[in-house]
Amino acid sequence: MAGKKRDKGQSHSTRPVRVGPPKWVQYSPEEIEAMIVELAKMGYTPSMIGIILRDQFGIPLVKSVLGVKLTKVLEKHGLLPPIPEDLLRLMARAVNLRRHLSEHPKDYASKRGLIEIESKIRALIKYYKRVGKLPPDFEYDPERAKVLVSQYLSKAIEVSALSTGTETGGSAS
Repeated sequence: MAGKKRDKGQSHSTRPVRVGPPKWVQYSPEEIEAMIVELAKMGYTPSMIGIILRDQFGIPLVKSVLGVKLTKVLEKHGLLPPIPEDLLRLMARAVNLRRHLSEHPKDYASKRGLIEIESKIRALIKYYKRVGKLPPDFEYDPERAKVLVSQYLSKAIEVSALSTGTETGGSAS
């Protein structure tokens, strides 16, 4: 396929340009902020809060209604997790992959995957240190990651399982 240009990632839809909140949103900014705080106190992650607001309350984007992003609302109320959610999810993948590799040490494809995931983790940590979302002395350590993931994500997983009515069980890997 030499000579062909590939436009990767061009198939997504774009959000419509909108000034102000949509007309169908029936909640005031104060009510939406109270909902966000309540959901965060229940243990939901910022992405889950956004999905719940979209699917159950018809609020497409918090920023279009409140004028600030959801994470800024959580930060204002002191409910923002100390580690950004994307970094925490990558750490969870690395923890699960390390557990898998302890059971299957000859799985070389997974070893390579772990190397790639940890590379992404280190790059994100470097970025978050630069923008000030992580302390300058933060370092990635697999054992510390296991503790952080169990501390912050296990609660979110339990809350989402309870709200959907499914039981949390072990996954086969």
